[in-house]
Amino acid sequence: MKNGFDNEKYLRIQSERIKERIAHFGDKLYLEFGGKLFDDYHASRVLPGFQPDSKLRMLMQLADMAEIVIVISAVDIEKNKIRGDLGITYDKDVLRLRDEFQSRGLMVGSVVITHYTGQEAVKSFRAKLKKMGVKAYYHYTIPGYPSNVALIDSDEGYGRNDYVETTRPLVVVTAPGPGSGKMAVCLSQLYQEYKKGVKAGYAKFETFPIWNLPLKHPVNLAYEAATADLNDVNMIDPWHLEAYGKTTVNYNRDIEIFPVLDAIFKGIYGENPYKSPTDMGVNMAGFCIYDDEVCCGASRQEIIRRYYNSLNRFVEGDAGEEEVSKIKLLMQQAKITSDDRAVTVAAKERAARAKVPSAAIELADGTIITSKTSDLLGTSAALLLNATKYLAGIGHEVKLIPKEMIEPIQKLKVNYLSGNNPRLHTDEVLVALAMFSRSDDNCRLALEQLPNLRGCQVHTTVMLSEVDRKIFKKLGVDLTCEPVSKKQKSLIG
Repeated sequence: MKNGFDNEKYLRIQSERIKERIAHFGDKLYLEFGGKLFDDYHASRVLPGFQPDSKLRMLMQLADMAEIVIVISAVDIEKNKIRGDLGITYDKDVLRLRDEFQSRGLMVGSVVITHYTGQEAVKSFRAKLKKMGVKAYYHYTIPGYPSNVALIDSDEGYGRNDYVETTRPLVVVTAPGPGSGKMAVCLSQLYQEYKKGVKAGYAKFETFPIWNLPLKHPVNLAYEAATADLNDVNMIDPWHLEAYGKTTVNYNRDIEIFPVLDAIFKGIYGENPYKSPTDMGVNMAGFCIYDDEVCCGASRQEIIRRYYNSLNRFVEGDAGEEEVSKIKLLMQQAKITSDDRAVTVAAKERAARAKVPSAAIELADGTIITSKTSDLLGTSAALLLNATKYLAGIGHEVKLIPKEMIEPIQKLKVNYLSGNNPRLHTDEVLVALAMFSRSDDNCRLALEQLPNLRGCQVHTTVMLSEVDRKIFKKLGVDLTCEPVSKKQKSLIG
């Protein structure tokens, strides 16, 4: 698996860029952080060499001058909004984020609750924060936001919000997810800092789209695929083109809101320090790509993965037809089809021969291993055994877990736990493998290969159970599935 992104260079020049922006404004910089501060697996997939915790590591280089403000919307608290990748509510994720940041030596100054209108659930959450010794502030809904600039830039608008006390020159404003109101918090603080005579500025840190790559570059197309559910669209920044005669890429929401931001900045300062949305950004990722071909290839694969993810969500009723259609269009622009994913072709060919659900995995050296559903094992469980045997140099004919050991587990699942599917899932087969590893060298060797599956590609010809999906995710495997409906799930393991 080749790399195409220089992570060390990124850490160095990104922190330097942020320091330059702080110096430009004088006393303080409010830096709106879009996307994930850590565990940014999308970036690591489309920019091979980018480490998932790169942004966090970069901030740690600025730890002595930075503090973090976490923003959460009162609406999300009231609705118990769930963060899909973690399966926890946004309010719980605020506490998780605080613990994660502090464990790495970063200062978390406070929590800001936006869109507050007196919700009882929000009052309870703030009381909980107070008991934990966490400062929490309210920011209120402003009628006519964001177009009513006269009201926004007034003591009845931004001036009505709680002033967030900060002590360091770099204030990183982040949130559990989109729509939390990070930008509004930054601008509200600028208004109040200006009133207090503090020279404060604002900047935005969004990794994608990468502003100095072409509009239809696969890395930027992959970002559109990743945000298809939000209907984000990459666009040429017309403000930057007019101001400088240079073509840069931004996304529709920042471009559409810029005239409003321009008016707000002028209302606060009397002038706007930025001539375009691109000017507001500090992202240096585009300067750290050293093998464009590798990043293009990785991004095309990400688009295909996003396509399958949307198909699966559509079948399950969690996505609209428009989302799937948009990613289809992006695939056409990238000049790819699902057959450009090698494991997709291999899994479907195995299924056509076997006439049962099948799967395929592409290992780091390019070798493709396949499996099929049997009476004992689901196709995903069989795939793990086949792949680990290959990596351990164990012959395919060797049975790691004897049939007579699997049958009692099947009896337990069906007779005592009222299950409909007797086949072993991935978690069950791994537990069995671990148990036998104490007395069987082959099982031990196979088990030791699991870390080598990280970054590998898997495709199954049926949608997997939640258990199997989570196991592949924990193993660091990139999984796609054919969009077979839930009614056919009884066939799978």
